[in-house]
Amino acid sequence: MAVHSADINVRPAPDKELVAIADYVMTHTIKSDLAYSTARYCLMDALGCAFLALQYPECTKLLGPIVPGTTVPNGSRVIGTSYVLDPIQAAFDIGAMIRWLDFNDTWLAAEWGHPSDNLGAILAVADYISRKNRTENKPALRMHDVLNAMIKAYEIQGVFALENGFNRVGLDHVVLVKVASAAVAMQLLGGTREDIIKVLSHAWLDGQSLRTYRHAPNTGSRKSWAAGDATSRAVRLAYMVQKGEMGYPSALSAKTWGFYDVMFRGQRFKLPRAFDSYVMENILFKISFPAEFHAQTAVECAIILHPQIKNRLDQIEKIVLTTQESAVRIISKSGPLHNPADRDHCLQYMVAIGLIFGDLKADHYENAVAADPRIDMLRDKMIVQEDPKFTKEYLDPEKRSIGNSIQVYFKDGTHTDKVEMDYPIGHKRRREEGIPLLIEKFENNLAKKFSQEKIKKLTELFLDQEKLEKMAVNEFIELFV
Repeated sequence: MAVHSADINVRPAPDKELVAIADYVMTHTIKSDLAYSTARYCLMDALGCAFLALQYPECTKLLGPIVPGTTVPNGSRVIGTSYVLDPIQAAFDIGAMIRWLDFNDTWLAAEWGHPSDNLGAILAVADYISRKNRTENKPALRMHDVLNAMIKAYEIQGVFALENGFNRVGLDHVVLVKVASAAVAMQLLGGTREDIIKVLSHAWLDGQSLRTYRHAPNTGSRKSWAAGDATSRAVRLAYMVQKGEMGYPSALSAKTWGFYDVMFRGQRFKLPRAFDSYVMENILFKISFPAEFHAQTAVECAIILHPQIKNRLDQIEKIVLTTQESAVRIISKSGPLHNPADRDHCLQYMVAIGLIFGDLKADHYENAVAADPRIDMLRDKMIVQEDPKFTKEYLDPEKRSIGNSIQVYFKDGTHTDKVEMDYPIGHKRRREEGIPLLIEKFENNLAKKFSQEKIKKLTELFLDQEKLEKMAVNEFIELFV
């Protein structure tokens, strides 16, 4: 007779990773003035990106209540629109708008991502709580609470990304948006340490998005709303836990059935540094171009070369483009490009636009520009190769560079100088140069919705740390609806 062993049904202590996040969110005090100052600029930039996205029907068609005409008393407002929604749907809308054009802030390490994606959950929940509190004669949350939640969400997402390559197992980085958003949304909703552990377990148990929609031959617009979906799901899970839904303490480590064994090839997460404010202090801004960040310096190089080659395009024999291993792996592609989402994740397309036009804007990804035959002519002449130095310094925690270089060779045997760029304009090492341009980007992004007088007042608010932090969240949001 066969003997079968029984599973041991004893609940373990919660996974240490869940505990570490919960303790950080609930008890850690952020003492860095630089982190709060940078968070202010991140918020400004993200809202500007959202307003720019409102110019694109492919984004706006997804916004609003799922059932048309649905209204929510004291609901969350969706910036740039008249929608008043439940916080779950509002988180989707805000998150999708911020992310739509691939123009919001970025974090690059073993995993990639865009920490301002978490603002979908943060703003939707904070606005709803504030509006609800006002009807009950309770104090609203302050923008300090929003900036604090931002710093912690950025840190959770970014520290997990340092040495854990979800892309290496085919998973999309928005899993980290869901995890970070779930933790801070639970705290904003008044959850306990135990509630945060529970909601984190649900976030990891969900099963995670595949990267299919980010890569050839399937690149498409889902990559523009995937983060909105993740931050919205986080709010949904937080509300379920608030109602008393149980958690799953070994969601990560359970043998056979946990995240590690099912989705991470049995590996455990590596967390090389304690949670504090490192990520916010070192965040990367996309200032000049709405482009996948591994290509930012390549586009800068292309624009530098534009005056030299703009009248010699037909004389080009080859274009040698050296880059980091990550760029070779995720955004180097040949063949047809089928939609704007395909084009803004093609290194060769972005470089070709820079070489031809001396600029790169969101409209350059649309069909009207993509039909220009010169673009594919240049793409066909490009040779993309890894520079080991760029890869090494990309992963160096003291540098976090995103290096690219371009050299153009002509049929007559002549060539341009090799133009090399290690740090994009949005890098911490170029902050002094970048902040005035970041403010200009914000003002330009709002120009189609607001008067110059109102834009001036909004800019002045963002430049006043103390005034911004003291403002009630609901009053802040009212400025943008």
